[in-house]
Amino acid sequence: MHPRIRWGIVATGNIATVFARDLALLADHEVVAVGSRSLERAKTFAEKYDVRRAYGSYTEVADDPDVDVVYVATPHSDHLATARYAIQAGKAVLCEKALTVNAAEARELIALAREKQVFLMEAMWMRCNPLHLRLRELVAAGAIGEPRSVQASLGFLATYDPNDRLFAPELAGGALLDVGVYPVSLAHHLLGAPRSVRATGTLAPTGVDATVGMLLDYDGDAVANLTGSLTGSLPNTASVAGTDGWIDLPRSFHDTHQFTLHRPDGEDPETYAVELLGVGYTYEAMEVARCLRDGLLESPLVSWADSLAVMEVLDAARGQLGVRYPGDDAT
Repeated sequence: MHPRIRWGIVATGNIATVFARDLALLADHEVVAVGSRSLERAKTFAEKYDVRRAYGSYTEVADDPDVDVVYVATPHSDHLATARYAIQAGKAVLCEKALTVNAAEARELIALAREKQVFLMEAMWMRCNPLHLRLRELVAAGAIGEPRSVQASLGFLATYDPNDRLFAPELAGGALLDVGVYPVSLAHHLLGAPRSVRATGTLAPTGVDATVGMLLDYDGDAVANLTGSLTGSLPNTASVAGTDGWIDLPRSFHDTHQFTLHRPDGEDPETYAVELLGVGYTYEAMEVARCLRDGLLESPLVSWADSLAVMEVLDAARGQLGVRYPGDDAT
């Protein structure tokens, strides 16, 4: 393998911008290509972030012989086609969350990666955050006893625009896939797959979910109470409680740099903290590099099974809200 991990970035929106900035902090990573449906936007991005080549299409990035990994930062509706093309071109893929529009698409993408023996990972950067890894270790080791409850919210007030990706059904918009995926992923990280999913919420005029509340029920008497919203500024905090204590994650829990362990017996709370490198996308990039150098097809931190299980919860919740995307009809 090339001594540096050479990235091709597909799409030039805000999340691609943050990712490029974080990659610049890693000496053994570089962005060698960027693609957009607008060549002008790709050229502007390339000039700003010192990228060698700019393309006016997504496919040209995957076809570039110098690209090792394609980072898919498109709207959700383009995840399947863009990642599928890259995998068929033999390129490793880091695809933004949610991995696809629905679980059927996720199964298709995972099956293709397995067939082609190509690395694929959902860009759930929270799962690679060293503090979240420590959180899972503590819960698994019994630091709060038997886990009984996860509570998490993530949301913000988005200006309604029917053409914006957040509200457009043709782009698989809505709160669930954009922000709800984080609380669901956190609950899965700590409790595993739920036994049942109950969801309620409100819809935007375009028919996508604007706010969603989920109650997940687990074997072992555990529950998760999760909220995502595009219509209000939520606390964006999280907690996990057990029989012997609880852990609080402050705002914003998905990229937090600290959390506090509390015990009911009067002991002083313990705070765990870490100084993050960049915004935190650095850690998922480092995990991709580690997996590629170890010859892995999937990351144990963000496994295919985990990504699929989260998609199944999102599907169940979306179905109860009555939200359908154009892509659902093809699966």
